[in-house]
Amino acid sequence: MKPKIRRLWHSCIFTAAAAVSGCVMADTVRLTSLYWPPYTGEELVQQGASVAVAKAAFDAMGHQLEVDFFPWNRAVSLAKSSDYYVGYFPAYYFKTNKLLLSEPMGSGMLGLVENVDKPIRWRALTDLVPYTIGVVSGYRNTREFDEMIHSGQLEAQESMTDTQNVLKVASSELDLAVIDENVLRYLRMHDPEVSQVKEKLQLNKKPLVYKDLYIAFTRGPEGERWLEVFNQGLGKIDADQIMRDYMDQHFKSH
Repeated sequence: MKPKIRRLWHSCIFTAAAAVSGCVMADTVRLTSLYWPPYTGEELVQQGASVAVAKAAFDAMGHQLEVDFFPWNRAVSLAKSSDYYVGYFPAYYFKTNKLLLSEPMGSGMLGLVENVDKPIRWRALTDLVPYTIGVVSGYRNTREFDEMIHSGQLEAQESMTDTQNVLKVASSELDLAVIDENVLRYLRMHDPEVSQVKEKLQLNKKPLVYKDLYIAFTRGPEGERWLEVFNQGLGKIDADQIMRDYMDQHFKSH
């Protein structure tokens, strides 16, 4: 083979290899999520603050993220049962042998929304025994809180969404409802029904807990692979700053 032809041949091989490498680096990871504004939501700017963080982390590693949105219980079920998805988010920390939790990708304050005309003072969860508390089906709250519900110590009513719970608090059907501080803030501003009764609502002065947010990856080769990729990507970005900037921009006029 003549030198000029050899050089051209080597160049073609290198170009083809680079193209193949580029395709590998451009893999798409697919996760499920729910409508939980301002963190996640198909119609939100950048699909929400948590999606913005997740996409930035995967992008830092040369990959793309696609998120499909479902009601929460279905989002979790699909992520666990379908090979099309490798996980779901955002999730609170919990002990599990079936899923792999990422490094924290943000945080939020979990509290109790109450009716402004019926504020409740409490120090320990046992102080909440006389009250009816709204929770969202499938959501994890705190370990002690959930155990007290399961044992019947606390009286809880399940709804499918935070919005339903908030409206029940406004109409005094519930005494309290568990909700993330930013979710309540978003609903008061943007939800048509909640905004009409926002003056009846306030966050109880005592937080339940400050909770980190995670991606829950499926256990197995694909889940383990994407867990490592995501955690490495988180190390290349400032997730807290992305979250703060998103919230500042989202709530800047309120």
